[in-house]
Amino acid sequence: MEDYRSWGAGSAEWDFPVADEPCMDVPPMIGTDERRMHVRAYEHWVSLLDGRSYPAITDLDAAMLGEFGPYSTLLDFSIDARNPAITFLGRALREEGDLDGDLETISDVPAGSLLSRLTDHYDEVLRNRAPVGFEAEFTNNRGEPTLYRGILMPYSSSGETIDFVHGVINWKLAEETDLPADVVAAVTTAFAGPAQPLPEPEEGAIDWADFDAEDDEIEIRIEALVQDARDHAAAAREGEERGRASLYRAIGLAHDIALAGDAEPETLAALIESAGIAAQARAPMTPIVKLVFGADYDPKRVTEYAAVLTYARRACLGAGMVEAWLTQFEGGIKGVVAAERLERRPALKTDRAGLVRQRLRSAAPVATVEIDAEGGDFVLLVARREANGTLAVVAPAPASAALVDRVLRSIDG
Repeated sequence: MEDYRSWGAGSAEWDFPVADEPCMDVPPMIGTDERRMHVRAYEHWVSLLDGRSYPAITDLDAAMLGEFGPYSTLLDFSIDARNPAITFLGRALREEGDLDGDLETISDVPAGSLLSRLTDHYDEVLRNRAPVGFEAEFTNNRGEPTLYRGILMPYSSSGETIDFVHGVINWKLAEETDLPADVVAAVTTAFAGPAQPLPEPEEGAIDWADFDAEDDEIEIRIEALVQDARDHAAAAREGEERGRASLYRAIGLAHDIALAGDAEPETLAALIESAGIAAQARAPMTPIVKLVFGADYDPKRVTEYAAVLTYARRACLGAGMVEAWLTQFEGGIKGVVAAERLERRPALKTDRAGLVRQRLRSAAPVATVEIDAEGGDFVLLVARREANGTLAVVAPAPASAALVDRVLRSIDG
């Protein structure tokens, strides 16, 4: 199972403040080794694209995966998209979760294992049709606070449909980190979400991450970013092919401006005010777009670009990542705008009851009883606890489908 070679067999006001809906709980910082592992995993995925929407699963080669093979898993959706098969599980992941037996599908994954944290995100890959990164902290099945960082990447056997997802996850115990609270609080744009490698900086471009955090230098670097972004916004109007590249660069720099503004909000606010642009508490990305493209820019375009920045913030993309991410995102700007609108639809919340139903359909029964009970594939039963501690099923409980779903959602999975 650990042989990778076997893998080949509408409204302008919908730019809501991202602070109201954080992309993740910010844990203490995970080391740079863990960060580099996921950047390398992503870069390997990009190297296999070859102009396609998704890499071919037959191109996934163990010899090229190197150090993150033991931290990997491969999910196969070709048979059951709701309960994908686990066709590979790396040694390190097995050891972390004490997973001795074979796991055939994700429904077999123990709830308290780190692997469950990785497989919980596979539906995001299918929805976004792009790699998805994530990080958080949880308590493992040994009671140890654990920090983890993961990335899931789509593959295809046909070139059109995502039927495989390759996941890489790394972790360390929380006690292994010893950082002050202010440093922890500062890590708000850590690697997560659909992550992209940092592109080579263009000549004359400003990499504000290289500057020291002195007040005057912060102001200089934000102003330099704004000027650079405006230059690319102007160049975007000069030609279709060059214009597209310049547009993506300008939007990427606008995202970097927003990130720099997180470190120095007063400086960014002063620049916005001096440009005659009104701040918008419910649409914080809109003034940044206007700062780059002009206060009188097409309102429809402003709304679209603000949506891109909102989605990039939701995905926790870091400085320098948005330009390459936009290039790879299916549909480009329009695709990201559509994805952001979908994120804002309440109906798209995870069907918790449906996920539990799917898992329980293949779960081993605790007991079986012969009893007439009306309803669907899941029913509620009333049991009496006997003196010896056993449970005696006495009757089916009349229950609506809504009540059954409520009970299912309460089951820890």
